Amino acid sequence: MATARINASSCFPTSRRLDCEIHVSLRAKTVTVRYPLTKAAPRRHLVRRANKDRNLVVNAMEAAEEKPTKRYPGEPKGFVEEMKFVVMKMHPREHANEGKKEFNGPVSTWNFTIEGYLKFLVDSKLVFDTLEEIIHESTVPAYVGLKNTGLERAENLRRDLEWFKEQGHKIPEPMVRGKAYSQYLKNIADQKDHPALICHFYNINFAHSAGGRMIGTKVSQKILNNKELEFYNYNGQLPGLLQNVGQEVNKVAELWTREEKNHCLEETETSFKLYWEIFRYLLP
Repeated sequence: MATARINASSCFPTSRRLDCEIHVSLRAKTVTVRYPLTKAAPRRHLVRRANKDRNLVVNAMEAAEEKPTKRYPGEPKGFVEEMKFVVMKMHPREHANEGKKEFNGPVSTWNFTIEGYLKFLVDSKLVFDTLEEIIHESTVPAYVGLKNTGLERAENLRRDLEWFKEQGHKIPEPMVRGKAYSQYLKNIADQKDHPALICHFYNINFAHSAGGRMIGTKVSQKILNNKELEFYNYNGQLPGLLQNVGQEVNKVAELWTREEKNHCLEETETSFKLYWEIFRYLLP
């Protein structure tokens, strides 16, 4: 009969060797078998893993319960759409559904005068001169796409005022309202407040391209014998020029924080107040 002897102490040594030996004796013949010994994972490892998995589940549940990020009106279409929404609220209720401002009656009833119109043109020229000088002489990357857009008005206004002079009209010096707006633009430029300056750039140019041109037509009909001023003429298709500028503003705003975007939007009211002071020269 064959007999076998297994040395158990060699398989489970206290030193936790990674392999063990089994000796089997079959009629003086010894066979040695080697195999790897697998260690059991420590219990503390299992506990850590369980805690980690539980934390992942809890964090996922908390993330699912978080409120969605606030969306601003027009935001999905780009920052210019946000600006347009705020601008429309600045308009009189008679001109826009979103408008909240009072209005002094329809433009057709305004009592335009040459004197008042010249004051308006002179102060407008000072504002456009200041804004265009800041943009064109600056090395700020945010302003690069706003140079030579085709919306520039200062040179056109210079030619219009020269025409009035040739007609025998005395050209006044810039008024307090125009000087105040010009100085304000210089101040925010010195402060490197790019969102605020771009707000004024956008609102001045877009306001003139819309309501400003409509008012210009009425003035021409009433007191200029239908004379069309250079102030209202553009080289190129105006919708395309406005679209290009809007795209440039969107590119700049993509680099802004939400706080900088909100600051730009909040500046809209100031730009309206300052430019409206100049428009008041046209009121009866």
